[in-house]
Amino acid sequence: MTELPADYRDYLQHARVQQRLSPRTLRLYTDGLQRLQALLADAAIDARALTLAQARRLAAQLHREGLAPKSIALQLSVWRSAYRWLGLQGRVALNPFDGLRAPKAPRPLPKALAVDDAVQLAAHAPGEAADARLEARDRALVELLYGAGLRAAELIGLDAQASGSAAGWVDLQAAEVHVLGKGGKRRSTPLGRAAAEALRGWLAVRGQLAAAGEPALFVGARGHRLAGSTLRAMLAARAVQAGMPAHVHPHMLRHSFASHLLQSSGDLRAVQELLGHAHITTTQVYTQLDHQHLARIYDAAHPRAKK
Repeated sequence: MTELPADYRDYLQHARVQQRLSPRTLRLYTDGLQRLQALLADAAIDARALTLAQARRLAAQLHREGLAPKSIALQLSVWRSAYRWLGLQGRVALNPFDGLRAPKAPRPLPKALAVDDAVQLAAHAPGEAADARLEARDRALVELLYGAGLRAAELIGLDAQASGSAAGWVDLQAAEVHVLGKGGKRRSTPLGRAAAEALRGWLAVRGQLAAAGEPALFVGARGHRLAGSTLRAMLAARAVQAGMPAHVHPHMLRHSFASHLLQSSGDLRAVQELLGHAHITTTQVYTQLDHQHLARIYDAAHPRAKK
């Protein structure tokens, strides 16, 4: 690997001493400038005379080399930072990478369980050795995640009783869950029969675990509000016990709730309201999951789809 020019070496020295970047970050910056130097050498371009048009061609070259959008973004960030410093030092007249952005990465589809897997997980019951109180709690947690589509923070933020200070609560008589979602937006979600039954089972034993005066609906082994890490660990372990094919986290059950509702109803607006999405475009990602579901059915069932 060729030695970097003095300008780039001086910038890396500045990044190490003044910015105090970590050794790992410095390696990334060094690799990025090595790549830039190689591209400039191949194109016979003077690093100090680099123009905006030439910088765009360099970025396009990264794309042609097959770099992912995130990797291109990292390279451009390194180059932009280096030339910003060179500009402050008076070594270049402009920063050709200012305003230059990497291509947008395709938005990954949310991961949802198949209907049978979600039902199997919700219905899973561990052996007799399990603590009956914690099992009642965990069953209610899973049912509310999948049956009401709650976010993890909304779920553990629920209080046992409705009050002016409560972020959220469950009204069993009305079969509704009231939550405080993102952006301080309140919403109400119907509570299904299975979730209501599981919640009654938990409320019957909650007093045996909850500390005196603890307002939280769901509590940990020490009697205080359940932590998000405890929820995630419980769900991951329960999914393994239930024989799930993939790692399961709380948001996957929210995705499953939305995807399965949309498959059955086709009502995008209703799913948007139930999820508490401010914009319909956020909910539309689930239509892609629905199309994938339909495509699998077609491939499996239609005579002309078979090879």
